[in-house]
Amino acid sequence: MSQAEGEVPPETCRCVLPLYSRTMRSGRAASRQAKVDWAALIQGAREVRERAYAPYSRFKVGAAVLGESGRIYVGCNVENSSYGLTVCAERNAAAQAVAAGEKKLLACAIAAGGKPCPPCGMCRQVLAEFGDPAMPVVLLGGGKARIIHALSDLLPHAFDKTFL
Repeated sequence: MSQAEGEVPPETCRCVLPLYSRTMRSGRAASRQAKVDWAALIQGAREVRERAYAPYSRFKVGAAVLGESGRIYVGCNVENSSYGLTVCAERNAAAQAVAAGEKKLLACAIAAGGKPCPPCGMCRQVLAEFGDPAMPVVLLGGGKARIIHALSDLLPHAFDKTFL
């Protein structure tokens, strides 16, 4: 990649966030630089999208998450004729990461067809369980369409363990 490591090319984004987080969920200041291989994360989301099972909506979605270990985990949406049993791509990717022993997610890429599409509310909450508020979430549409948000922009008032 020609840009600095950890950045999504600005010419393909409507918004670019620095991947330098100073705020953790606990509210304490903390410094941490997440090194993200954006090309691999995006490729993972786009490739797994093709394997989505979406015979009812025909809306295929793929997601890739980066675990703290540096490994990438992917998931696609899996629909069911009993619609409430459908599982989204983002939750499937997070579940793959947890099943492999991850407890923290550092970045997420979500690939949909057409225009970039944000995760549903349930997926936002699951991402918030494992990612800090500054975690970058890249939304990918067809072609080079990309939008990047901090997780806290997608779910500004996440429910977390501090409420329990």
